[in-house]
Amino acid sequence: MPRSSKMPVSLQAALEKINASSVHIGMVDPEGEFRDKLVSAEKAVKLDQSGYPFCEVLYFWDIAEKTYKDGAFVDRPAKLFADTVRKYPFAEDSAICLADFIGDFGQRSPRNVCKELITQAADMGFDVLSAFEFEFFVFDETPESLRAKSYRDLKQFAPGNRTYSLQTSAMHGALLEGLDATMTTLGIGLDAIHTELGPGCFEAPLTYAKGMKSPDDAMLFKNFAKAYFSRNDLTASFMSKLSPSLSGQSGHLHVSLRDRDGNPVFSRPDAPDGLSRTARHFIGGLIQLMPELLALCSSTVNAYKRLVPGAWAPTSSNWGVQNRTAAVRVINDVPEATRVEFRVPSADTNSYLALALCLGAGLYGIRNEIAPPAGSDENFYASTPSTETAFPRDLGEAAARLDRSAAARDIFGADFVDWFVGARQFEYAEYQRHVSEWEIRRYLGVV
Repeated sequence: MPRSSKMPVSLQAALEKINASSVHIGMVDPEGEFRDKLVSAEKAVKLDQSGYPFCEVLYFWDIAEKTYKDGAFVDRPAKLFADTVRKYPFAEDSAICLADFIGDFGQRSPRNVCKELITQAADMGFDVLSAFEFEFFVFDETPESLRAKSYRDLKQFAPGNRTYSLQTSAMHGALLEGLDATMTTLGIGLDAIHTELGPGCFEAPLTYAKGMKSPDDAMLFKNFAKAYFSRNDLTASFMSKLSPSLSGQSGHLHVSLRDRDGNPVFSRPDAPDGLSRTARHFIGGLIQLMPELLALCSSTVNAYKRLVPGAWAPTSSNWGVQNRTAAVRVINDVPEATRVEFRVPSADTNSYLALALCLGAGLYGIRNEIAPPAGSDENFYASTPSTETAFPRDLGEAAARLDRSAAARDIFGADFVDWFVGARQFEYAEYQRHVSEWEIRRYLGVV
């Protein structure tokens, strides 16, 4: 479809359209958490007009809210985005609206970085379509019981669950329908909800969307899924790897480009693999840069517990047509839906940064006409990767590689890279000081 020439809607008009009398304003922090303030609709409109100052501490504390910078933590300028207004699912006459930092400080925002790359794609003549799919575990626990048990010996929800299980769906259909209804209220489409491998394990592929709606949908899905299950005295976990005995949880990302007339850019039906030259260059950039940019989509220590041999997850940069063992799987069933599936991100990924990595590297490949290595249908899980294609083994190594990457600074900006690397280095340092149960049980009384 041609680009829309509609004038942007005002925040007041957006709120009036859904009869909202109150607004949950969400600042999304670097870990992808919706940081909420509830205000009246009248107050939100005033903030939209006068600006929305918000504390900079969001970018100077870790996921446990431990600060790693001394300072006054001043308010920084931010703004509300009327095009993100949606209905709030847990109360009548209420809305949500995203906000973000602007100006120089806003350059470190993952959402702003992603938005800028989508704008760059538009300048190159492309619309970006994408969709995430998330696997997650549900536990029959509350925040209180988790803490009381020190996060050990947890009660599993649907312990007899099997992949694509009718029995789990039949037993808990109302719960799953409630999740779907919650997302429908938020304007998030789910292609399906089905059980996955393991007790209480589910997968939700989201419906594809254009531009920023897709990563916004993904961020909101995780935040509101956790809230929905909590309201039902359950806990949803999007951790990459919960246990050696359980499968890892993926956050696969599907991406395609269309031209300004709505035609698929990645498809060339007369080519042997159905891929256009543009698609091949996109894949080439992604394959080349993926190892050095890995920290962007794998930003937790736990993510690297999934990216190991034998865990049904990629360990190196490679690709293949319809190859589910590849880091990049090309799906070319029909020309109009030809796309790449980026299979590296875990369920804990920051959706803005996962898309920024994929899109930034892909556009880099298009600009520089980078030809990919030959695709393959081999079982990459069973192969030994080359030094050049192998992923960093942990978050510390991944942060160091990102820090050395000239391409990263070119694509994402030096301000963002310097801040993000510092934040990941702090996270990894916190982990290095920790002594695990595995170490105690393995070494205590023996060494």
